[in-house]
Amino acid sequence: MQIDDSLIGVPSLEDAIDRHPLVVSPDTPLTDVVALMSQTRGNSCFVWGVDAKSRTNSQRGARSSCVLVMQRTELLGIFTERDIVKLTAAGADFATVKIAEVMVHPVITLSEESFQDIFAPLFLFRRYRIRHLAIVNEYKQMVGTVSPESIRQVLRPSNLLKMRRVSDVMTTEVIHGPPTASVISLAQMMATHRVSCIVIVKKETFEDVLPAFKPVGIVTERDIVQYQALGLNLHETEAKVVMSTPLFLLEPNDSLWFAHQEMQRRHLQRLVVSWDWGAKLGIVTQSSLLRIFDPLEIYGVLETLQQTIVQLENEKAEYLREQNVADKVSVEKDASQLKLEDAMVSENLDTLVSRIKNRIEHLLDNPDLSVDIQQIYLNSALKDIQEVALQNRNKN
Repeated sequence: MQIDDSLIGVPSLEDAIDRHPLVVSPDTPLTDVVALMSQTRGNSCFVWGVDAKSRTNSQRGARSSCVLVMQRTELLGIFTERDIVKLTAAGADFATVKIAEVMVHPVITLSEESFQDIFAPLFLFRRYRIRHLAIVNEYKQMVGTVSPESIRQVLRPSNLLKMRRVSDVMTTEVIHGPPTASVISLAQMMATHRVSCIVIVKKETFEDVLPAFKPVGIVTERDIVQYQALGLNLHETEAKVVMSTPLFLLEPNDSLWFAHQEMQRRHLQRLVVSWDWGAKLGIVTQSSLLRIFDPLEIYGVLETLQQTIVQLENEKAEYLREQNVADKVSVEKDASQLKLEDAMVSENLDTLVSRIKNRIEHLLDNPDLSVDIQQIYLNSALKDIQEVALQNRNKN
């Protein structure tokens, strides 16, 4: 059986690094930082050392979800859209604050040398509950940043995405509010529940059906940044005035590949899932899509592949037995050889899967291992995964 390399392959990492992140000095007023983050990359004059023609297509026209605070070549801190939402919810006076007072520091970093596959950044995203990671060189100097958004934009393994459904990774604990809710209350809900968006819903009740929540719009962290930059009165402005509407809705049975394509086509970072006449809601984000590259998820895929291989080999054996072959002895030899091959494939796969499982369990049991050690274990697991594809390719 031929296994498509793209089924197990990983994205090209070079394009996932934003090598021209937005950079500000520590004494920059917070209002200027918000204005900078609200601008599209192509229109910003604050981008540090960047020629517009050198940016990738994915960067042009996009707003940055974070800025780095630097003093010459020293990385001091990071500031994200989520931080803006927290300050908004707390009622901070943006006009009197310098970025150095509210930036997050120290910054979680990953060495460029260790950034050989996406397992390392995904591990750090999950461990520290962050969505931006600074990449540094061997001299601890800034190289760029990576995020779930930048990684999703270079996804290649379409087959793996097609195998999984929205229901496999969606979040069902959706925070929602009415169209009459004030923007400040939405920001406070985001900060309290640590979510990146609020779904705006209208309540509907059908006969013999549970109360339904019809999704009519959405307000995101990025929207809060825009509202701050525009100087809106967040206490008086209602959600129905500023929410993004109409919504494109997914269904639980849609493939993750379909969700990925719609995110790219519509330039969105999240999509709402609705089913049972709106009685149930879900959210799929870029981070959700990246869960399929978690080593534990890949282990699950390997188990499925193992079962598929055994099933196909059995079907092949049955097919050969049903053929009217003149030389019965030859057929028996073929069947014997096939059985031996089945046993060898099964044994090799069992060994590889067991080895991957042991490495992953070691990582989970020892969360304080250094990033370099974690990377060694993850690289070993990836090597074994690729060995599965190689064995089956050589066999055929």
